[in-house]
Parts: sequence; C-alpha cells; structure tokens
Amino acid sequence: MALLKIIEPGLLTTIQDHGRTGFQKLGVPVAGALDRDALDVANMLVANPANTGGLEMRYVPASVEAVGGPIRLGYAGTAQEGILTLPGGRTLPIPGWSAFSLPEGAVFSAGAFTDRPTGYLAIKGGFDIPSVMGSLSTYMSSAFGGFEGRKLAAGDEIPILRSEEPSSPIGFPTAPSLDPDRRIRVVLGPQEEAFTPESVDRFLKADWHVTQDADRMGLRLEGPKLDHVSGFNITSDGIASGSIQVPGTGKPIILLVDRHTSGGYPKIATVISTDMPALGQKKPGDIVRFDAVDVEQAVEIRREWNAFIVSLAKLIEPLKPAGGVDLDALYSHELITAFIQGAED
Repeated sequence: MALLKIIEPGLLTTIQDHGRTGFQKLGVPVAGALDRDALDVANMLVANPANTGGLEMRYVPASVEAVGGPIRLGYAGTAQEGILTLPGGRTLPIPGWSAFSLPEGAVFSAGAFTDRPTGYLAIKGGFDIPSVMGSLSTYMSSAFGGFEGRKLAAGDEIPILRSEEPSSPIGFPTAPSLDPDRRIRVVLGPQEEAFTPESVDRFLKADWHVTQDADRMGLRLEGPKLDHVSGFNITSDGIASGSIQVPGTGKPIILLVDRHTSGGYPKIATVISTDMPALGQKKPGDIVRFDAVDVEQAVEIRREWNAFIVSLAKLIEPLKPAGGVDLDALYSHELITAFIQGAED
C-alpha cells in the first residue's frame, strides 16, 4: 500500500474536499476547501473527480514523501515553485499549477506562499480513509473528518487508494487566471433593512481591510462603522456560505467554510458562490471591495465561471524540461536510478 508521509506539516495542513452538505440543520458546518477552484484544478491535473479530497496548506507550505510506491501529485493554488528531492539528493524545481510523479522515497516541498496563502496538493486516486457524513473534509473544532479530525503533523502516514507508475510532468504554460484580487460580488440582504441607507452605501464604497482575525471560520474586516437602524440583535436564523454579519461593533464579518450554522446578528449581504474561493486567498492586510448584484446576475456569473473552470483542462500540456533535464527520462521508472547515479559520478 502506498502512503503519503508528512515530513513537514506547515502551519495548517488539513484534508479537504467540497465539504459535507445536508447536515446544517443538525448544526454540522459544511467545512471543505477554502479555495474550491484551486482544489478543483489540482484534481483536474491528476484526472480526479473535482470533489476528491486533497491537502489544503495554509500560509506555510508542507513537505511530503512517497512511501511504499510512487504517487502522482497535482500542485495548485500558488505560482511559487516547489522542490522535488529524489532519493540520492538530486533536486528539481516543480512549478505551481502542475502535476508530477513522486517516486518512492522522494520528497516534495511546496513553495513559499508569498503570492497566495492557500495551496493544494491533489493525490491521484485520492486518500484511502473513512468519510464522515459523505465527506473527507476536516472540521477541527469538532475533531472529525480528514485524518483523525485534526491538522496534519510530522510523521503522519496517510493511505493512498492506489500507487501510480512515474510519468512525465504536465501543467499550465501560465498560471490560470483565477484572480483572487477581483472585487467581491454580493447580493444585498437578507437583513439589508436593518441598516441605514447611508451604511449600505458605505459598505459598497469602502476599502475594507482584512484584520488578524482571519481563519477558516471567517474574515473580520476593518473600515468605516456601519450603523444599524435599531439594534444589532435579531432572532437567530440560518447562516449561508458568504453571509456578512455586522455585530454591535459595526464592522462586518464574512463567514467562510467552517462557519457556525446559525446566528443572531443582522446580515447586510451575502457573497455569491463564485467569489468565495477568492476570499479563501485573502490574508491579514489585504483589501476587500464589494459590488452588488442581483440573484439572476449571480446565477449567470456562476454558470459562466463553471464553464471557464471546465475549459482549463484544454490548456494543460507537457512541461518543458527544467535546466536541460530530460523529464520523460527522469520520470521513467527504469531510468530514475540511472539518472541519480549519473548525477553523482
């Protein structure tokens, strides 16, 4: 059985897929990938179904090793090069947004997340671990899902459904334009009337800064105060993905994948589903700007974006040799040992 061994876990590396749906009425959050688009592209690179669970790495990258057989990896979410260290010590750069083989005993270290704080590793075939409520996603607050319900630690060995014979790297000639810096589109409400008209206008025109209180549950924003018409408490109701609550501080909170399922603060707007992955790439100090759309526009934007993501598969191509190395030869199972021996002579 092939295993993916965690050598360095980074700051927060967990197993995530699209999350578990249908259980919010029981108080169970959806969880799942913060940047579903990047996870989908990582899975696309290794020909997995889009909802296959992979590694989500936050802020500090992880290093992984193939144990018991070769593993095929898809690396997405960041343009920063990673490093593949082959048995014997030879190293090769691995560009972001690519798929490559990790031979048995080799180690891959993801690149520093300087451009985007959230990166993904998809594993060809996926992990051989139990699902919880139909999902492999880790929900750490309640310690279930993923690998033992927690973030990954050095020494963890995660079973893989199947090992893969080494084959040539493929990827995108340029990083896909998923554009995490675009304006975030929202549908106003469901409690727009709880705010003064001036505050709604202020909400849409302001530059909001992501504070240090930013995690998988939500993003607290700093900017002008938003005024409630008459108090900030409402009867608790359901919280949707992207709900923007405004508590008594007058400062908005965008609720993300690990959000609670109900709450009693009025919601000035809801982020459209298409723009949720962009929020998964926001970090403290980043600026968030909003545009209002209606429900019909949101549906059309979603339809067009889905078509764009699917179209990315046509752009994947074999990667050019790095540093003059014959990658086809390198990733051939029979020639890896010869390559290493030749490099050491």
